[in-house]
Amino acid sequence: MFKRLISLFVLFVLAITAPSLSTAMPINQTQRTYASQAQSSAQTPQSAMPVQPMILPNGSVQEYILGVGDRIKMTVFGEAELSGEYEVGSTGMVALPLIGDIPAAGQPIRVFEAGVRAKLSQGYLVDPRVSAQVVNYRPFFILGEVSKPGSYPYVNGMTVVNAVALAGGYTYRADKKDIRMKKASEPGKAEVNVKEEEAVMPGDVIRVPERFF
Repeated sequence: MFKRLISLFVLFVLAITAPSLSTAMPINQTQRTYASQAQSSAQTPQSAMPVQPMILPNGSVQEYILGVGDRIKMTVFGEAELSGEYEVGSTGMVALPLIGDIPAAGQPIRVFEAGVRAKLSQGYLVDPRVSAQVVNYRPFFILGEVSKPGSYPYVNGMTVVNAVALAGGYTYRADKKDIRMKKASEPGKAEVNVKEEEAVMPGDVIRVPERFF
């Protein structure tokens, strides 16, 4: 009689716990799925995807001018040994296999692309098909009365106030009405006064002066 009571008790416990065990399974499977996705995302290099066209804060699209520090993905169709990622060097040139240095800094990406195509046509390839994309923009710089002055990665649609936020915000001494900018697209010109809504481009230098009262 006693053994029969024990058997009935065990069956009762199993009947209660079985639904909770079956319910727990999908949660563990979901956790494993998210972990797998996160690991896959972490293993994908950021530079594998080309950046989007240069978009200004007002929504307009501007043709991007290459500069020192930009990284370019060059594809020569059918010529894997000539394709790859290259950086615009300190001289403003991109060193490419077979054809050597090609001018890049100060030129739109399509002009650079045409230069590579023209060079390859000079006895190297017949009717070469060339594609160039920027995969990493050069950084912009922010100095003066911000919490963390320095260089920061460029993001499409960036304005001065976005740049200040990336640098940790203004200090209490910052003169918000006298922000200066040295534009990379105008190397021969002095810095100019700008508002917080001013667009920031790669290579620009922002300076936030100290107020005196």
